[in-house]
Amino acid sequence: MRFVVTGEWSRNRLLQTIVVLYVLYVAGLWTTNALLYFDKMSLDPASVVEYYLGAEERFTAPRSYQVLLEISHFHLFAMGMLLLVLTHLMLFVPLADRTKLLLIVSPFLSALLDEGGGWLVRFVHPGLAFVKVLGFVALQTSLLALILLSLWSVFRGSSQSYRSGEPRGG
Repeated sequence: MRFVVTGEWSRNRLLQTIVVLYVLYVAGLWTTNALLYFDKMSLDPASVVEYYLGAEERFTAPRSYQVLLEISHFHLFAMGMLLLVLTHLMLFVPLADRTKLLLIVSPFLSALLDEGGGWLVRFVHPGLAFVKVLGFVALQTSLLALILLSLWSVFRGSSQSYRSGEPRGG
C-alpha cells in the first residue's frame, strides 16, 4: 500500500512485474473458466437446466447436493481470494471513486450469482437458469474489465490513483 500512497508505484518495476504476472495468470483463469463453462453448457438457459437437472436421453444424472456443496466450498474460498487481490488492484487505477466502487462490487456480486445459479436451478426452480447465465456473463465481463484496467494502470504509470476523488492526470 505504501507504494501507492508515496508514489513509488510508478517507479517500482518489481511491483509492476508482480502485478503484470498476476494479471496474466488471472487471464489464464478467465480463459479456462470460459472453456469449462462452454464445455458443459451454453448461454441458453435450457442447457443450464439440462446440466444441473440431468437428461434421460443423454443418460446424465442431476447434480447432487454433495457435488454442488464440494464445488461451492472450493469456489467460494478461491474466488474470494482471487477477487480480494484483483479488486484491490483497482486502488492503483486512476478512476473516480464511484467507478472503482462499481468495479469492486460487480465481480463479487456476479461471482455469487454464478455460483448460486446452479443451486437455484437444481433446488428451487429450473426457470432460474437465467441467473446462472447472467452470473457467468457478468463475472467474465467484470473479470475482463479488472484485468484490462490493471494492465492499463501499470503501463500508464500513474502514481496518484490511490488518492480519493476524481482521477488526476499524470
